Amino acid sequence: MSHPAPFSLRRELLPDHEQKQAALSYLSEAWAEARHDGVDGDCLAQASLFAAMAELVTTYGEEATAKFVEGLATRVRNGEFSLALAKQ
Repeated sequence: MSHPAPFSLRRELLPDHEQKQAALSYLSEAWAEARHDGVDGDCLAQASLFAAMAELVTTYGEEATAKFVEGLATRVRNGEFSLALAKQ
């Protein structure tokens, strides 16, 4: 009798873009559930940014994360994060 591969192993086999799409789907579901439970969107955004930055620092270090963050202002101004223009 064979057992399915653990979830984490199956995710590692997906190409990077598919993992990102899956991650966004999970986050969207969690976000919707939190909003349904009455958590303010601004609080969710700030907590999400903190968690994301902490993960990037853990993975890549402070300097690499700081360099990444430096480019975010331009990306925001270019509309990359505007929902009407997002191509995710």
